[in-house]
Amino acid sequence: MRAHTHTHSLSLFLTFSLSQKRLDTAGFYNLIISFSRFLGNMEKRNLTVVREFVLLGLPSSAEQQHLLSVLFLCMYLATTLGNMLIIVTIGFDSRLHSPMYFFLSNLAFVDICFTSTTVPQMVVNILTGTKTISFAGCLSQLFFFVTFVNMDSLLLCVMAYDRYVAICHPLHYTATMNLCLCVQLMAGLWLVTYLHALLHTVLTARLSFCASNIIHHFFCDLNPLLQVSCSDISFNVMIIFAVGGLLAITPLVCILISYGIIFSTVLKITSTQGKQRAVSTCSCHLSVVVVFYGTAIAVYFSPSSSHTPESDSVSTIMYSVVAPMLNPFIYTIRNRDMKRGLQKMLFKCTVFQRNNDLSD
Repeated sequence: MRAHTHTHSLSLFLTFSLSQKRLDTAGFYNLIISFSRFLGNMEKRNLTVVREFVLLGLPSSAEQQHLLSVLFLCMYLATTLGNMLIIVTIGFDSRLHSPMYFFLSNLAFVDICFTSTTVPQMVVNILTGTKTISFAGCLSQLFFFVTFVNMDSLLLCVMAYDRYVAICHPLHYTATMNLCLCVQLMAGLWLVTYLHALLHTVLTARLSFCASNIIHHFFCDLNPLLQVSCSDISFNVMIIFAVGGLLAITPLVCILISYGIIFSTVLKITSTQGKQRAVSTCSCHLSVVVVFYGTAIAVYFSPSSSHTPESDSVSTIMYSVVAPMLNPFIYTIRNRDMKRGLQKMLFKCTVFQRNNDLSD
């Protein structure tokens, strides 16, 4: 229909122009200039630049929206307080000043930032009834989301390597996992994730969004943004599967290899207590890996024909909201060192409060 309209307008323009001008060299040149201006004006009239997006949020009825806002607000508070408690406990107890808990405290910090990227915006949209987000705000949300989701993935890989060195090469653990190496690893992870997020943000910013501004998601994720673009997204999709797949699959493969070697080493341990301790420290990490990677792969590496807004939203909530909320519970309940450190901190805080009350 649009092509027929353009063809009809073009024929009228040429008929009018030819009836007014002689077909000499100067007249033909002026005709080309006028035709270029005509096409430019047509493009300006037909192209509507999107300056903001509408986030439809989770598929639910109007009555369920307020319940969802309360639920996600409670989950966000639990995630923030739980992960902050991990950071404070590790900093308080000197026995937890080891590479394993250094990476765990960084994971807790990343999880706080991870949920803060999407959940507060979603809760505010539900409570205020405004579902719009500016183009710049959408790109910012995309940048931080990609940054923190990759940090989660790479940190889980580094933590698996830490467990591999601790269990398979315990005599060399202190020399291998020294403070300098830990700091260098963290700096490298932040650099890689920053560059990867910047790449996707720049490639998305160069796209044209002129057909629709409705995003079938509760935040600005890559796939929903590409679906509403009216530009050629083949290069963006190729980058997602090439670079994004490399950053997602490589850590997972390294985790699987590490734990394959760890389990073969654990089976050779003769002490029952030694086996239990090794399994307990690994089980916490493995639980987080299964929840995070299982749902993330379901969203980004499943066939496009199986994608629906409902399934993508639920899977994204699992690895971006539920997994960061479960991490503090997993590491404080199933990890003996963290449990003892938490009890020690709470006991000292209680004693300090009592002494203040008595002095008053």
